Parts: sequence; structure tokens; C-alpha cells
Amino acid sequence: METVLPYLLSGISVGGQYALIAIGYTMVYGILRLINFAHGDVFMVAGLLMVYLSASTPFYVAVPLVLAITVTLGFCIERVAYSPLRSAPRMSIMISAIGVSYLLQNAALYVSGGMNQMYPKIPLFAESVQVLGATTKRVTLITPVLTLVLVVLLVLLINHTKVGMAMRSVATDFETSQLMGIKINTVISITFIIGSFLAAIGSMLYFSNFTTVIPTSGSMPGLKAFVAAVFGGIGSIPGAVLGAFIIGICESLIKGMDSMLMTAGITTQNLGLTTFSDAFTFALLIVILVVKPTGIFGSKVTDKV
Repeated sequence: METVLPYLLSGISVGGQYALIAIGYTMVYGILRLINFAHGDVFMVAGLLMVYLSASTPFYVAVPLVLAITVTLGFCIERVAYSPLRSAPRMSIMISAIGVSYLLQNAALYVSGGMNQMYPKIPLFAESVQVLGATTKRVTLITPVLTLVLVVLLVLLINHTKVGMAMRSVATDFETSQLMGIKINTVISITFIIGSFLAAIGSMLYFSNFTTVIPTSGSMPGLKAFVAAVFGGIGSIPGAVLGAFIIGICESLIKGMDSMLMTAGITTQNLGLTTFSDAFTFALLIVILVVKPTGIFGSKVTDKV
């Protein structure tokens, strides 16, 4: 148990971070039927913003600024790259999303010069703590709690407010909602704002564990969060959260498999199983798409003829 516990705690922590990114994917898809490929790069930009802002301002100023700028970035991306293409074929919007992704990566490359940027130690997250004899960072314990609190608040927002009712209406029937007088553009903008805010929170938690930020830092977490959203049933917030935790825990356990096997005396040499931690995530995606294409909480959609 002492060998497994650190990896289990790490997996729960990483799963929570993936969940905060996955919610952005699943909310945008639920309303626009769009995979926002730039979402992982918004997460990366939030990490770079913290690096530069914390170097010139105190943390109590840097953190709100990172959240505000990231939210503004998400809003601007929707208005500039997606809103003009609202009536265009879905493929056009998808290509636009890919273009925004590469634009953000190249902008980050220009600003950072391609050099690895060290993420600052946020005082609340950086300290080490003991849990049942295992040493871990405090962020590992904060992440799942904070993730669940934010998810509960989001679910309450969606189920018990007028904005949430408008979101559910647009997700159910875009055209009818527009005819009923719902301000579609406002609803979509709010969706991107919420997704960007959660991505910024996720970046603070993620980079407190993985302290190097580079222009492509958002690619792999973004892809894994997307897989989590598909695994849980894209469009379903609880499904995205559950999928993210499952992927995070499995990924972490695979990374520690060699150590656990050697400790248990099953093998005496390193088998290199860590190499397959990323492959597992995408293999899981293939299995889910074959067995249950709509995901765990996804509902079967019947096309009217």
C-alpha cells in the first residue's frame, strides 16, 4: 500500500486537473457541436501568463490577472474565430479551431523564445505534506476537492439559473431556442468564459506539479481531457469528470507499475511500462468508440429522416 498510495494520490490529482479542462470541451460541444481544439492551448497560455505575471507582481495580484486575461482570451477566440462562422459548414469551424490552436502555440513560441519556463511555486500548493506515510505536495490533496466544488457549483448554475436554463435549451435545440428569443451569442460567450476560467484554474493546479511550461504544454493534457470527455459521454459534465479521474488514475498507476512490480518481487528489472502511460489513454478511446460510441453517460441520438 505504501508503494501504491503515492501513485494513486497523483492519479486522483491529475484526474482532477484533466477534468477541469474536459469540462470546457464538453460544454462547447454540448452547445455548438464543436470540438474546440484551441482549448488545450488556452490552458497553456494561462500557464505562461502566471510565469510572467508572478515575476513582476505579487501572487494575490497575479492570480486574478491570470484568470481575467484567460477568460478574456477565451471570449475573444469565440468572437473572432467562431462567431463569424456560425452558419458555415461544421468543417470550417473545426479548421478555424485548429488554426487558433497553432496561432496560440506560435505566439507562445515567439514570446518565450522556445525556452522552457519554470512555473512559480504558489505558496498554498507547493508545500509537502504526509498522507499515510506517503509524501506528496499539498496541491495533490487540494485538486480533487477543488475540482468537485467547482463541478457542483457549475451543475447548480446550469440547473438552477436562467443562464443555465438557456444553456440547456440551446444544447437541446439551437434553432428553436433562437426563435424563442434566447440570445444565442450571449449563451455561447458565457460557455467559453466558463470553460476558459476552469482551464486557468486547471493550469495552476497542473503546473504546480509539472513545473515546466513550453508552447506545446497544452497539447497532451488537452488531448487527454478530450478523451476523458468522449469516455464519459461528450456533452455530459459528470461524464467528463468521471472519465478524467479514471484516465488520471490509470495513467499514474501505469507510470508506477515498474516500481510496484519490483517492490512486490514479481520482477527484478525495469520493464519500461511507463512508456505506455500515454498510449493507454488513446487505446482506451478506441475501445470506448468501438464498444459504446456515445460514452458512459452519452445518450443515443436518433436522426430524423
